[in-house]
Amino acid sequence: MLSEKFFTFGWGPEITVNDSYIHLAVSRQARQTPQAIAVEHGDQRLSYRQLDQQANSVAHSLIQQGVKIGEHVGVFVERSPEMVVAILAVLKVGAIYVPQDPRITPTTQLQYIIDRAAITTVLTLRHLQSLIPCTSLAVDSFLPTRQLPVIDRRHDHCCLIFTSGTTGHPNGVQITHRNICNILLTAPGNLAVKQGDRVGQLLNISFDMAIWEIFVALAHGATLVIRGKNIAETAGKTNVVIATPSILARINPHRIGQITTVAVAGEPCPLSLADSWAKRCLFYNCCGPTETTIVNTMKKHQVGQTITIGKPTANNRVYVLDRAGDKPCQIGEVGEMWAAGAGVTAGYLANQPLTASRYRPDLFGDGLMFKTGDLGRWTADGELEHLGRIDNQIKIKGFRVELDSVSKVLEKECEQAITVVNNNDLISYVRPQTIDINTLYQQLNDNLPYFCRPQKIIPLASFPQTTRGKIDKRQLLAMLPLEKKR
Repeated sequence: MLSEKFFTFGWGPEITVNDSYIHLAVSRQARQTPQAIAVEHGDQRLSYRQLDQQANSVAHSLIQQGVKIGEHVGVFVERSPEMVVAILAVLKVGAIYVPQDPRITPTTQLQYIIDRAAITTVLTLRHLQSLIPCTSLAVDSFLPTRQLPVIDRRHDHCCLIFTSGTTGHPNGVQITHRNICNILLTAPGNLAVKQGDRVGQLLNISFDMAIWEIFVALAHGATLVIRGKNIAETAGKTNVVIATPSILARINPHRIGQITTVAVAGEPCPLSLADSWAKRCLFYNCCGPTETTIVNTMKKHQVGQTITIGKPTANNRVYVLDRAGDKPCQIGEVGEMWAAGAGVTAGYLANQPLTASRYRPDLFGDGLMFKTGDLGRWTADGELEHLGRIDNQIKIKGFRVELDSVSKVLEKECEQAITVVNNNDLISYVRPQTIDINTLYQQLNDNLPYFCRPQKIIPLASFPQTTRGKIDKRQLLAMLPLEKKR
């Protein structure tokens, strides 16, 4: 029999969502506050009226190009006001936008995405057209026209986010308007953003967390502040920041006084980083793979608390199940986290075998549930502890070792730690570079059995990052031969 806590802990609050299509929430802001600044990038500014007019102009051009409802349209751009115009234009015509930054994404991968998503129309910028492996339309060549009729074509799917492809070809995750509206138009996922707020746009457009940045601002009448080259400088002009912990670590909280809200996700957050920001503002530690729409658990962290990922967000559910995925674990018992509810996406594009292996009918409610691959457990007071990826669980000398758990022990004495495996040896990278290594080895000896202790600790000034702002473990592993030669 299922325990009462299985239901009370695992079910997020049921909240009515006012909009079914995220771009309609933006259009409402254009009607209500047309003169408010919607987008800022350096010296460029677009009011909500200008944004809506320019998006409407591009949308009419897309229709003239023959774009149909439900088609995939590439938005291959760099961070710019035109990026936002292009996204809204695609949604206005009832199409599905596929975001990529062609300066970063290799041409072969762009071509793979174009082929996989059957993209026939790509929106880009004039100076990027040479990087696009097909015919493209330059958004910055359109002139806004005031008199064009409003377009209101709709399709349930909103965007197609391709995974990073670090383990092979990237897979397209099909995200619906319902998915996005659910997390961004309800608390706490809306981050209480309101008119007058300034939200940073710091992340790669191809990363699902960029959806959070863009639409949590525009759906609530705030200003989206698009970054230039300097992340910290842009963050200093905002009061709401959404980032990965690795990106946030590049911003000094002592030098930025006006930030009121920070949310991090995408990778484990070190306790020291959470504490340093929670002393100064509202700080949310969040979790959720792309397949559950940005995040599906959030925790408002306070100094002195242990780090958790909190509870399920509105209309979402999280189950901690056994290895087979059909039996709930006891409270406090480690199992695999499965996600269910309004955030679960529509599966992978053109990959039914992978969809069938990761999505299955919800055993405890309606719809589908998704196999996250994350280990977790419920605390006694109903919060989720994230204990790393299942694929980060390895065997050393016949013993099972969780790499993230080793790193957490080290983070009691350092700002951040990452543990990797090389030739069956554990290696930990730590920062800052000035940390006392002997203190860290003592910490390991005092808290971990011998088979969990890294054979080497390597201090670094900073960790290499992927284009999506996460720690690049492949680059760390590539550094090991150099370290051994020294």
